[in-house]
Amino acid sequence: MTLARRSAFALVAAAVLLVATACADAGVPEASIDVGTPELVRAKAAAGVEPCAPGPGPKVVGGMPSVDLPCLGGGRDVDVSSLRGPMLVSIWAYWCQPCRDEMPVLQAFYSAHGDRVPVLGIDYLDTQPGGALSLMESTGATYPSLADPYGDLSAQAPLPAIRGLPFLLLIDADGKVAFILNKQVTSRRELLDLVDEHLGVRL
Repeated sequence: MTLARRSAFALVAAAVLLVATACADAGVPEASIDVGTPELVRAKAAAGVEPCAPGPGPKVVGGMPSVDLPCLGGGRDVDVSSLRGPMLVSIWAYWCQPCRDEMPVLQAFYSAHGDRVPVLGIDYLDTQPGGALSLMESTGATYPSLADPYGDLSAQAPLPAIRGLPFLLLIDADGKVAFILNKQVTSRRELLDLVDEHLGVRL
C-alpha cells in the first residue's frame, strides 16, 4: 500500500470512528421496564402486597447506597440509603428458583415479627414484573418490594457485585449494612439466629 493510500485509509477510518462515537454519545434509548402499570397495580392489590415507604434518615457511612428504586406494582420510589433497621432486605428475582423457595420463609418471619424487624424485597434484574407479582401472590408474600430491573445496586459500596441470588442484607438501627448473606435461607429459625447475632434483636 502506498503512502497516499495509507493516508486515505487512515482518514476514512478516523471518520468512521468519529461517526460511531457520536452515535454512541447520542445513545439509543433502552427499553423501559415499567413496574407500575395499571395492570401491575391491580395485580399488587390482588396479592395483598403492602406499599413501599422510604426510610426516616439521610445516607450514613456504611449504609445502603444512594439509589432511588421504584416500588414493584406502583407506589412511592424509595432512596434505599434512607432505610433504617433493624430490617431484612431480600434481593430476589422471578427467575431465581432458590428465591421462590425462600420467599415463604421470609413471609413466615414477616408475619410473626414484621412489627419489630420488617422485611423489604428488591426484585433484581427482572424483566417480568408481572411474573414477580404472581410469584408473590402464589407464595403469600405480602411484604413490600422495590424493583431494580437494571441492576443499579450491584457493586455500589458497601454492597459487592451481586452475582447470585438470593441475596440477604441485614440493616441495623443506624442504617448500616450489618451483614450480607449470599445464599438461600431455609428456615425461620435461621433468620431468628441471624437477627439475634447481627442486629442484636432477640425475637
